[in-house]
Amino acid sequence: MIRIGLVDFDTSHVVEFTKRFNHVDVDEALWVEGGKVVMGYPGTSQIAPAQMIQDRVALLGDKYGVQIVDRPEDMIGHIDAVCIESVDGSVHLERARPFLDAGIPMYVDKPFTCSLAEAKELVVLAEQKNVPLFSTSSLRYGKEVMEVKAKEAEYGKVVGADCYSPASLHPRNPGLFHYGIHGVEPLYALMGRGCKEVQCVFQEGAEVATGVWSDGRIGTVRGTRDGAHSYGFTAFCEKTVIGTAIDATWIYYEMLKRIMEMFQTRMAPIDIRETVEIVAFIEAALKSARNGGQRTALEL
Repeated sequence: MIRIGLVDFDTSHVVEFTKRFNHVDVDEALWVEGGKVVMGYPGTSQIAPAQMIQDRVALLGDKYGVQIVDRPEDMIGHIDAVCIESVDGSVHLERARPFLDAGIPMYVDKPFTCSLAEAKELVVLAEQKNVPLFSTSSLRYGKEVMEVKAKEAEYGKVVGADCYSPASLHPRNPGLFHYGIHGVEPLYALMGRGCKEVQCVFQEGAEVATGVWSDGRIGTVRGTRDGAHSYGFTAFCEKTVIGTAIDATWIYYEMLKRIMEMFQTRMAPIDIRETVEIVAFIEAALKSARNGGQRTALEL
């Protein structure tokens, strides 16, 4: 049984993940086997209110039996794996460092970081300690997204894709880092690595980031702030066009299965270089938006 620690309670994910790992307050069909959340550090947040964190301390500590600690480092020696859950991506490097130094397998919730420099530093630290490292949005594991790749023989390869998601803004996670990453992750799940430049048209109610891949393919992300919201994509394949919304029912389950497999096997489910490129994509989109939509190269 893998003993899991959680760092920072300023996201609903700490509750949803614990439900599925610890088999409490959720349908049995959504249970993930192989591990249990045993410890957690609530932390502080510049995004979520303190009362929200305290409410989660009460739920996880009193109802779900998770041991609450005063410092993240207090978990080291008592856990086998850790999930960095801070909703504020700018603190992820700081939060991750002591666990990487201790060689503990790690999942970092979205956004991986809010800067390419910090993303690269995280990866270097993990490689130096030979620690498996994984980060993703759960939207990557929507069944509709995975089906396009699973049926490549029938549909043909993806030659372009347009993805969309809500994209609320927060200065701690600028641009698409805050919530628009839920559109960027499916784009990369469909298109793979290889984007070389991005143009971003930004308005208060929405933004559209257009990426050009090195092989000439084009992929876009529309982040919505006004009007109705949904998650979905159009995949332009060699043999067909697939347009669909993404059903969120199973996305946590599918993601957590892969997190657990990494904790057990010490093999990350996706190449961390793809995650670093996602950070570079969002950073380039942010720079483009600030410069009136100019073409901006990914600084990989």
